[in-house]
Amino acid sequence: MLGSLARSRWVKRVSHGVPVARLLLIGEVAIVARRHLGRLDAVQRRRLLALLVRSRGRPSSLTPAERRELLYLLARLEPRLFLGTAVRRLSPVPMPRRVLYGPRGSAARAALKRGD
Repeated sequence: MLGSLARSRWVKRVSHGVPVARLLLIGEVAIVARRHLGRLDAVQRRRLLALLVRSRGRPSSLTPAERRELLYLLARLEPRLFLGTAVRRLSPVPMPRRVLYGPRGSAARAALKRGD
């Protein structure tokens, strides 16, 4: 598919001076990120954004209850699974699963087996 896309006339016109491979990699990461953000419903996504804005990058500016809520919402996104999936999709070299998803029995491995 990429071969036929690379041969098309409009891609050649647009790609002059634009790193197409980098754009494709960014697109891959965006697709994986969208899947992980889909684990939260709209209310949870809005609340996560509100907590992130309120904290301004410093969790100490949140109340203990807000910190717990922020940690809960971040845990629902499964960041280790997101990172492992993104690296696996982008890396030309196969990476060991223990590096990508942690030791056996970890939450990321369980989510990988579930197919989330």
